Amino acid sequence: MRPSGQFDREALRAQEMASDLGKPHIIRAFAASVAGLANAIRTEAAFRTEVAVLAVAIPVSFVLTSDFFRRGELIASLLAVLAIELLNTSVEKLCDHTTPRIDPAIKIVKDLGSAAVFCALLMAGAVWLGAALARFA
Repeated sequence: MRPSGQFDREALRAQEMASDLGKPHIIRAFAASVAGLANAIRTEAAFRTEVAVLAVAIPVSFVLTSDFFRRGELIASLLAVLAIELLNTSVEKLCDHTTPRIDPAIKIVKDLGSAAVFCALLMAGAVWLGAALARFA
């Protein structure tokens, strides 16, 4: 018996899948991606910060370089940070769903995800620093 206010996840998922059956796979995949991005923006402060950095960085990339491919590298490095942040968030949410208590083994998993984001930030920082040095040095 479920407490009041809880829903049957399996029934809800079956309902969602049934309503999507007539849509082409690419449309379903796009809708799932948009839903994931919307959830991350709604619930993850770090993701919102990284999206804000990307929004500022895109126009700045036009100041740093006129080379189309170099500009693409700058923007791609920030998109990579977003992608790794999304993967880290999904791992964290899965860990939290698995057990609400603090578990040393799960802490290691979460720390590894955080380290992956940190490495991506270092990579993006190096790419942007290189472009800034090339432009202004």
